[in-house]
Amino acid sequence: MESRSNWGTRAGFILAAVGSAIGLGNIWRFPTVAYENGGGAFFIPYLFALLTAGIPILIMEFTMGHKHRGSAPLTFKRINKKSEFIGWWAVLVAFVISTYYAVIVAWAMSYSVFAFNQNWGSDTESFLFNDYLKLAAPGEIGGIVPGVFIPLVIVWVLVLGILFKGVKKGIEIANRIFIPALVIIFLIIVIRAVTLPGAIDGLQAFFAPDFSTILSPDVWVAAYGQIFFSLSIAFAIMITYSSYLPKKSDLTNNAFIVGFGNSSFELLAGIGVFSVLGFLASQSGVGVDDVVAGGVGLAFVVFPAIINEFPGLNGLFGFLFFASLVLAGLTSLMSITETYVAGLVDKFKISRVKAVFFGGGLAALISILFSTQGGLNFLDAVDYFINQFGVALLGLVEVVVVAWILRQVKELKEHANEISDIRLGSWWTICLAVITPIVLGYQMYQLLTQNLLKQFETESGNYGNYTDAFIIYAGWSVAAGALVIGIILSLTKWKGNNRAEAEAKAKEAK
Repeated sequence: MESRSNWGTRAGFILAAVGSAIGLGNIWRFPTVAYENGGGAFFIPYLFALLTAGIPILIMEFTMGHKHRGSAPLTFKRINKKSEFIGWWAVLVAFVISTYYAVIVAWAMSYSVFAFNQNWGSDTESFLFNDYLKLAAPGEIGGIVPGVFIPLVIVWVLVLGILFKGVKKGIEIANRIFIPALVIIFLIIVIRAVTLPGAIDGLQAFFAPDFSTILSPDVWVAAYGQIFFSLSIAFAIMITYSSYLPKKSDLTNNAFIVGFGNSSFELLAGIGVFSVLGFLASQSGVGVDDVVAGGVGLAFVVFPAIINEFPGLNGLFGFLFFASLVLAGLTSLMSITETYVAGLVDKFKISRVKAVFFGGGLAALISILFSTQGGLNFLDAVDYFINQFGVALLGLVEVVVVAWILRQVKELKEHANEISDIRLGSWWTICLAVITPIVLGYQMYQLLTQNLLKQFETESGNYGNYTDAFIIYAGWSVAAGALVIGIILSLTKWKGNNRAEAEAKAKEAK
């Protein structure tokens, strides 16, 4: 039986955890969310959400993984056998996300090449949807798009190759290279961006505070939602990563470093993004609000248009921007994939190589669906439902089960305080047991209400105006399937774990 992997250094763990947290959403989601929810005033609820939900849940998951020394399923099983399904649910959510996340990284890889000669032309929107993705109608799969499939293969070869090497020699070394490279590249982009004509207008639009929004519940929900999705919490990653920490590890300090490190990069991303949006607005003779976009549109439509207008070195800065997306995406994809690799190793007692081959290989095969002509539509629906009714609901269930049902807060607090410099007190207990459940519960209420209202407000009655059939099999069934398969896996027998469990219980008794 293979012994459990360990990080080589504390810095290696922190870089890996920060690498998991810093993903595509930091660059293309946070700036727009902040702008649309009060600009500079948004940082008040954002910081409050970080301190009352983000870091507290990070500490909880770090402590759970470290104390119980297992993947998410094994950790929840060791807490209480009946809660094992939560771990598998989290692993299945991560599995689904990895299948389409890899494709977005592949797009960025393609665009980093296109950037040298601005191959996307002057009509960047038409190029993305018609020339590059060759987008088919919703519900149609169409043929495989070679321009997406080839970089997708490269992405999976890189990620699975790193995971084959293990935690210390693979994930840790990769993050030691990728994260510093990402920060350096993005600093170069930001320094250039703030010197562009119109950059000041963009920054004023980004930072100008609208304090009237502070009283809006929607703004606070948006702040908690951004922190929640940005920090990679509630889908098995941080539990898995912390299970590889040595016995003497400063868990609370690590959580603060990771939390503030991620938020610092988000602020840097906001400065860079709105500087170039201000530049585009000045070049186009319109206001900044006319060019603001988020998600795929910002990265693959607006930014290529901005690069076209650059006063010099267009190709270089275009390449650097999309290279930063590739690096951010790879570090997150590694962490997402590691969750189900670790789960398979723990549950079925197979070698790491087999777990990477079967788990990662299956995810890679499924991801081919998103490299077809209909891939973007499938990606849009799956991403919405797995995030809103997978990650968000999972986070609510996890916190309620751990804090209210299993009453683990006191035990976890004692474990963290034994080995950490920053001691946990009533602040942490109140955040986990009261504030976070209330906010996440309200968020789920809003999501359910909004989706029910869409039944009456839109022609198709569905998210994105997709057909009923498409939204059922590409949306609801995927989100529900992650939970159902997770429950099934939790009911299967553990392989060769009797001795390990007996040793774990004996250590607990001592």
